[in-house]
Amino acid sequence: MAPAREEEGSRATEEKESENYVEEEAGGDDEDEAQEDAPSHLPLAPRSEILDIPTTVDPSYIISLIRRLLPHNSREGTQSQVTENSATSVMGCEMKQELGNEERSDVLDDRQSLTEDTKDPWEDCGCVLWDLAASKSNAELMVNNLILEVLLANLRVTDSFRVMEICLGIIGNLACHENLSNAIVSTNGLVETIVDQLFRDDSACLSEAFRLLAVSLQTSNFISFAEALQPDQILSRILWIIGNTLNSTLLEKSIDFLLAIIYNQEVRVILLQPLMKLGLPNLIVSLLASEINKSTEVNQPERFFTIDLILRLVEELSTVDNYSDVISSNGDLFRLVCEVVKLPDKFEVASLCISAVIIIANTLADEQHLILGILNDFQFLQGLFDVLPFVSDDSQARNAFWCILARLFHQVDENVSSTSNLHQFVLLLLDKSFLIEEDLDSHLVDNPGDNSSSCNGEGKSYAVTTCLKRIACILEKWNKEGAANLEKDDSWDENHGGKARKLLSYCLKYSS
Repeated sequence: MAPAREEEGSRATEEKESENYVEEEAGGDDEDEAQEDAPSHLPLAPRSEILDIPTTVDPSYIISLIRRLLPHNSREGTQSQVTENSATSVMGCEMKQELGNEERSDVLDDRQSLTEDTKDPWEDCGCVLWDLAASKSNAELMVNNLILEVLLANLRVTDSFRVMEICLGIIGNLACHENLSNAIVSTNGLVETIVDQLFRDDSACLSEAFRLLAVSLQTSNFISFAEALQPDQILSRILWIIGNTLNSTLLEKSIDFLLAIIYNQEVRVILLQPLMKLGLPNLIVSLLASEINKSTEVNQPERFFTIDLILRLVEELSTVDNYSDVISSNGDLFRLVCEVVKLPDKFEVASLCISAVIIIANTLADEQHLILGILNDFQFLQGLFDVLPFVSDDSQARNAFWCILARLFHQVDENVSSTSNLHQFVLLLLDKSFLIEEDLDSHLVDNPGDNSSSCNGEGKSYAVTTCLKRIACILEKWNKEGAANLEKDDSWDENHGGKARKLLSYCLKYSS
């Protein structure tokens, strides 16, 4: 994120030259051999001392960087405040490594020479502070030396998108430290100014704005940001950005922001209802359709991560009271989620399919009639079975899988009357029988009487035992009604008969 600092290289070179001199004086053969094998750009240190010398950044260096960020029209007033605070901050900072005045001066001198040769010294200093703000101790030092006021002044006067991005990036890192969240919301006008950045038209700037907002909604001071985001004009702008951006990073950050709203129950109460009224469900449908289409294009597997985020959003919404019915009743959304299950190469899309299975199970619990739309979709059924190994270790996803199958095979048992259709289902079951058997064998420790959770609430294994009983009924029905047609069917061979008997025995064993 921040450009490399040239002084680090010069200091490393000086240390190496000094160390080489000491080794030459000592004349140690072992040390000479180790020196020859060591990387040329790193000083050689005894192994026992590598972890014994913690380092930190000179506070005066950080303060000097903050002063260089001051916008020209506010330098006189704010700079004097930073200077007054700096003395206290430096004196009160306990250094983990002793640094002499000369070394600190060299660092500052090197920085000065570097910034003089850099086209934009402000950007260089800002990027360094952006990185340093990830450290809690550095972040606290920055806040104590008025960096929030300095960044706010820049956001108010700058026309540079790069400056806006850096300012928001620094604040975003500061917000990651819970103890500093109060300082952010207490800085007069900062929250409103951050929200105003959503009306910029730069993707990098907007990405940092959404990242900052997502982090802030997870802190103890979330209410200030939630209230600032509440006006319909702002929420409409957010939905417009999500629906129109072509930048994958911005799309991911904005979806993370929506997830942050859903994860916080109090924020959800404030913002979710107006978002739903402004068209969030339709936006999700269009986003998912677009990303699925892109993922099927050549060399577009990177879209899978975005699809995963969208499915996580749908999954969370499908479990929220008062909004789950809006998601479940959306037929277009249901069909798109079923398309995810059909994606090939399950190893690459395993996480997507796991989320899709949970969503489908939740939807069918509310909208049972939708099962008829996938009853004869054998591509979906094959894809669903192929997901089984990936949900086997996830109790929620595994239960969702068996809930879907139980509902499907209930419809097969009740509605499939023709021998040819019944035969298709039997062939599918036998083709995927090894997956069923492996899953059942791997859960021998499950207690059939455990009534903790299921698709109907009767128990953890209720969906499994119900589904197995349905499969057994289908196989027995086939044995009675379809056996006479076996010789006429080219797709049937002797192996199918053995698979059918083995699968039936499994179903009877594990459903009893």
